Amino acid sequence: MYRLSPPEGRLDFPMKKKRIEQRQGSCFARMRRLVIGSSRNPLDKAIFHKISLIAFLAWVGLGADGLSSSCYGPQEAFLALNGHAYLSLFVGLGTVLTIFVISSSYSQIVELFSTGGGGYLVASKLLSPSVGMISGCALLVDYVLTVAVSIASGADAIFSLVPAEFQGYKLMFTFFMLLVMVVLNMRGIKESVLFLTPIFLTFVVTHLFIIFYAVATHAHHLPALVSASSASVKSTVSSMGFWGMFFLILRAYSMGAGTFTGIEAVSNGVPILREPKVRTAKSTMRYMAISLAVMAMGLMLAYLLYHITLQPGKTFNAVLFEQATSAWPVHVRAPIILISLISEAALLFVAAQAGFLDGPRVLANMARDRWFPTRFSTLSDRLVTQNGILIMGISALLIMFFSRGSVQLLVVLYSINVFITFILSQLGMVRHWWDSRGTVKNWAKKLSVNGIGLVLSSFILVSMIVIKFHEGGWVTLLITGALVVLAIFIKRHYYHTARLLHRLNGLMAITDVPSSSSRVLPDSGPVYSPGAKTAVLLVSGFNGMGLHTLFGIIRLFGHFRNFVFIQIGIIDAGNFKGTEEVDRLQAKVSTDLSRYITFVRKQGFFGEGISAVGVDVVEEVSQLAPQITERFPQAVFFGGQLIFPKDSFIHRILHNHTVFTLQKKLYRHGLPFVILPIRV
Repeated sequence: MYRLSPPEGRLDFPMKKKRIEQRQGSCFARMRRLVIGSSRNPLDKAIFHKISLIAFLAWVGLGADGLSSSCYGPQEAFLALNGHAYLSLFVGLGTVLTIFVISSSYSQIVELFSTGGGGYLVASKLLSPSVGMISGCALLVDYVLTVAVSIASGADAIFSLVPAEFQGYKLMFTFFMLLVMVVLNMRGIKESVLFLTPIFLTFVVTHLFIIFYAVATHAHHLPALVSASSASVKSTVSSMGFWGMFFLILRAYSMGAGTFTGIEAVSNGVPILREPKVRTAKSTMRYMAISLAVMAMGLMLAYLLYHITLQPGKTFNAVLFEQATSAWPVHVRAPIILISLISEAALLFVAAQAGFLDGPRVLANMARDRWFPTRFSTLSDRLVTQNGILIMGISALLIMFFSRGSVQLLVVLYSINVFITFILSQLGMVRHWWDSRGTVKNWAKKLSVNGIGLVLSSFILVSMIVIKFHEGGWVTLLITGALVVLAIFIKRHYYHTARLLHRLNGLMAITDVPSSSSRVLPDSGPVYSPGAKTAVLLVSGFNGMGLHTLFGIIRLFGHFRNFVFIQIGIIDAGNFKGTEEVDRLQAKVSTDLSRYITFVRKQGFFGEGISAVGVDVVEEVSQLAPQITERFPQAVFFGGQLIFPKDSFIHRILHNHTVFTLQKKLYRHGLPFVILPIRV
């Protein structure tokens, strides 16, 4: 923290780290620290290194989404084949091809958008903001479904191990696990991933073992498997025709398309990766693509080798482990099955991380662009997008409640939206490479990679909409459409508000203070008088709102001789990307305060500026207030509040009411706070 001070003297306030340690220790605060953790210092130069993820941990946090689909994707594909099990080899090969094509195309997106380029940002910058909004809405619905599908599937796996009479508690269990995931993510990104890493590794080791064990023990059956697959193709064609077989394979393939959602998560999650971010992201993508391909194809092959069929109350993987270890001694077999299935269930809970890591980030980016309420871009004192995490959790809870936690229904709803984002992202990249031809090296190669991704994604999306539409896919499209309409409504409201505020910003022209006002103030000017009446004005930058409030104080309360301006530089999801961004924020705050001070000194008043950088205006100002009143005993605090022609519930959601919260808090300390209305 720093402050602007007059030449007569300098008052050094305690640094932010000390103030964090001195926060109130109420019972609620102690409980919150116990559950969520202590506050973090955003000004700590090492904070970005401490909370960022290396490629391996990013693979755990982001790759678990795709990898976990092996717990239900291959099973749903087998069931969709309606007894034509050998056709699953074609489904598996198509899945592997799609994984590598999409991961290659997203590697190029990461290179171009080195600070983070998920579907929303790519479509917004390369196509148009409106197209980007559609992509972002599709992603948000997809991430909510990621959370719901993952947790519901994890509950299915857990309840495969218990007697049938306990099945009635499954939905309640999913709600509990959702609450656990919300709490973990509110503690922080790295903490949640570190906690879940042993689970992830246990799943990978046990399932890779069973895949290689199945292939090794059935190596002599592989030629027969190829022959049986060929015979199955011929018999299916003779009974259903070529196109009948093709659409059967296509339907099975679409039911397992959730496998690809984790690939998009990497490009969205670049800001949380360790430097150098691009290299870390590409390494993460590589780990993810290889593990996804091996797991998806390997499990399908293992199902064929053991002739796995659905058994009531058990997943395909549970049946696979039981049959593969049936000849083993019981004291070896039972623990391995138990550990494998528990790790499988737990991994599905880990997979919900992709929704909790990237969903709030997409929401925050859209909120900064005014498609959604701006409060979704704010950070908590743990430096996470707390509001976004909560809305993701609540939305997933509602979906699980109305679907009764049915994985079969959720899988139908799932994965349509991610391909909407895939198409728009690939289309934007294709346009970029075409516009850059002749100026970018190997542009044709780059264009072809994203072009293949575009064609493949378009084919898959159309197929899934046709196949899934009447089975419930229309619900996903309806929800996404409703979210798009809501985003348009919110954007129009903010645009209308900006037009109303334009008149206020016209006040800046009459101040005659250059925008590049120096941070170093001249020595001449009114002298600080401790006993004089002091107006302490909370501002959010050098703008019409701050000037309107200042003029109101001078007009209504002419006896103030000292003016102290407080501006808090808010660190949010948009600028919390590195120390350079924080330094830039501090510099802007300092410049804004200098312009206020220069103006009031020209009017014959004493002026001073005090600034801080943090995530919560109320907390920062309440910490500064006692120290300000110690130096200025006759201080009265002021803040401005927008008053709209028609106040409504919508206005209260879309606009913050920080001054009212701050007024209540300062009242408790016996400090006067006056709110001046600003009619627009």
